[in-house]
Amino acid sequence: MKKNALYALGLALTAGTTFAIARQTAPKANPDSQYRLGPDSLPQEGVPKGEIRGPFTLENCKSYPGTLHTYWVYVPAQYDPKVPTALMVFQDGQAFKNETGDIRAQNVLDNLIYRREIPTMLAVFINPGRTPEQPEANPREWGDRTTNRPTEYNSLDDRYARVITDELLPALEKDYNVSKDPEMRGIGGSSSGAIAAFTVAWERPNAFRKVLSNVGSFTNIRGGHKYPDIILKEKKKPIRVYLCDGRNDNRGFRGGKYDETWDWFLQNVRMQKALEKKGYDLNYTWGMNNHGQKFGGAVFPDMMRWLWRDGPVSTDPNDQVERDFRQPVVKKN
Repeated sequence: MKKNALYALGLALTAGTTFAIARQTAPKANPDSQYRLGPDSLPQEGVPKGEIRGPFTLENCKSYPGTLHTYWVYVPAQYDPKVPTALMVFQDGQAFKNETGDIRAQNVLDNLIYRREIPTMLAVFINPGRTPEQPEANPREWGDRTTNRPTEYNSLDDRYARVITDELLPALEKDYNVSKDPEMRGIGGSSSGAIAAFTVAWERPNAFRKVLSNVGSFTNIRGGHKYPDIILKEKKKPIRVYLCDGRNDNRGFRGGKYDETWDWFLQNVRMQKALEKKGYDLNYTWGMNNHGQKFGGAVFPDMMRWLWRDGPVSTDPNDQVERDFRQPVVKKN
């Protein structure tokens, strides 16, 4: 009996040990598995669809000689060329306008503009610069290994800001009635595109005052981890910022060692704290996501609503135009 009891105890201990090992080595649930696109990000019946025009090209770049930038322009059905119109510029344009991607910005713009939740706005989807011999950035390769993306997006200087303000804006203004009011201009991106967007607004607050940042690379790729200290040191600027990141973003383990300057989530939280301390108009949301756009896509409509929450609005109860969905502009022959 004692032998049987000891044998049974041994089996129990072995089973417990096996279970513990299995529990430690079993793969964790995919951190992105809970994030899905909602109705705001999908085409809806009866909602007028905007048009994506392009691709167009900015050639002979002055800030980065030898490079060109491909971009597309979203024109909402409600665009009236007689009216100065809000503008949103998205870095890594190919990813933000991807019809099967994680953001699908054009659908969000269609839906929110129609419901008067954001102003009527033009949007630009611009790709990182490349030489004529280099391939266009695409969903598999955003351009870090094949284009000028690392230099343009991650550098803490005003060269990329000049691409947007001195080259892109004048090109747009030839064909569209873009508002001159910096409060009516926003800029956004993901990862390195997000820090690029912040840098444009930081360097040119008289041109852009709204920043959308998803998994922003405020890390030591090219000194981006210095931004929180720079923000605390510099005079407050008139910009509004929405930060989005997740606990399973790249966490700074490099070669078996931890380096906090390469911890995406930590550095985004540092940005949040610095901006809050300086009294910036700030919102932020933290998820469980990996580095990517799954969580960002799920919350993108809310980010846009918050950034543009102070758009013009009529409170006149007899204003039937305001109380109706925003209709397309009737084009006269």
